[in-house]
Amino acid sequence: MTINISSTKKTTILVLFCLLSISFKSGAQEQEYASPTKAPLTGRSPGVQVKLISDNGTTKTYAIIFAAGDEVLSGLKEFAVKYSVKSAHFTAIGDASSAKYGWYDKSRKMFKVFQINNFSEVTSLIGDIALNNGNPVVHAHANFGTEDGTVHGGHLLEAFVSPTLEVMMTVEPESLYKKLAPEFGILVIDTQLKK
Repeated sequence: MTINISSTKKTTILVLFCLLSISFKSGAQEQEYASPTKAPLTGRSPGVQVKLISDNGTTKTYAIIFAAGDEVLSGLKEFAVKYSVKSAHFTAIGDASSAKYGWYDKSRKMFKVFQINNFSEVTSLIGDIALNNGNPVVHAHANFGTEDGTVHGGHLLEAFVSPTLEVMMTVEPESLYKKLAPEFGILVIDTQLKK
């Protein structure tokens, strides 16, 4: 049995195929990348509460408690500015309603961005704060446990808290400074720097 299709129908079928192909390609999202030196936006953590829990005269430890809806890097940066932090390290646990984290792509000198768009447990958040050009720079890595038991992690780019995040921050008296490592395009701590 032979099917005879007219040239008009062939053209119509070809046009429909091309339109479907273009539609499919435009629906695919391009991989997002983020700059490793981009400072976090501030003003996105109005519910943060801070309590000094230890003070030995030179080293201070704070409990920084985030509320639902607060963005983590925004709150940590605001804390560092308000309390004139020149060097610190921190750990945290809690929960997030959404998060972005990155994997460093050396060939691009950028973070490949991954997203979690639903509730997750912040199973670990660790980081430090040091100065660059007089401004505190927060560097954090995080692990997020999702509903299926999978843990995702990398360089923290953004996370919105829900219902809480409990940060224990130790602020040291000695300043640490960051400089740009041009071969990587990232800021790194240099213990020899004095400013």
